[in-house]
Amino acid sequence: MLDCSSLERIIPDQLADGGATGVATLDLHVQRYEFAARNLISGTLLDMACGVGYGTSYLVSACPQIRRAIGVDLDKDTIRYASDRYTDERIQWVSADATTFRPDGSAHSGFDNIVSLETIEHLQHPEPFFRHLVELLLPGGTLVASVPTTPSMDGNPHHLTDFTKRSFRRMARGLPIEEIAAFGQEQPFSATHVLAGTEKRLSRDRRSLLNFYCQHPGKLVSRAASTLRYGFVNRYTTIAWRRER
Repeated sequence: MLDCSSLERIIPDQLADGGATGVATLDLHVQRYEFAARNLISGTLLDMACGVGYGTSYLVSACPQIRRAIGVDLDKDTIRYASDRYTDERIQWVSADATTFRPDGSAHSGFDNIVSLETIEHLQHPEPFFRHLVELLLPGGTLVASVPTTPSMDGNPHHLTDFTKRSFRRMARGLPIEEIAAFGQEQPFSATHVLAGTEKRLSRDRRSLLNFYCQHPGKLVSRAASTLRYGFVNRYTTIAWRRER
């Protein structure tokens, strides 16, 4: 069964209005998909770690040039929900591990477009996954990915890597892709609500947050530096790359 209270599961039909982790988070995700749609080319689409499928459905609806799409997510209940909620003859829903997924199990098939939003930060070693996405991209194709670029591991135990804009872009070095567009977002949050535990869908309560900082003091330094620079704001970066022909 889907857990709509999880920070990792955005179900548009079941989100609350209040707080930074409710409808405001959905709006940020939709804006990323809108950015992706502006950069997609004609052909096929892979939405890697698609969640409940609202983004895949949006891309297919907004981009008539997409003739076939595959939405991939590890969670079987999520894929079941997507196939029931977002029916479209152009979309195939697949439950699979994003780090090893290949279409039809083939080592040679690829996609004209690949979108993977707010996925890479969930991996302790994100570079192999990013290379995997590039390998699945056909020559001339578009890859769109996004990550938080302010600290997020402290607030979300599902996040295993923190990124900056520089470290995010660094993953593309040496790979046959070039950046063609970028999109930045900011999301203010209430530190009072976080510390009081009243922010809905927050993954860490006050005690677990303090325990995290005790175990990872460097992350407290990173959070302090980010707060001094940006205030109580989460920042996100979405980048579109084009693969060399």
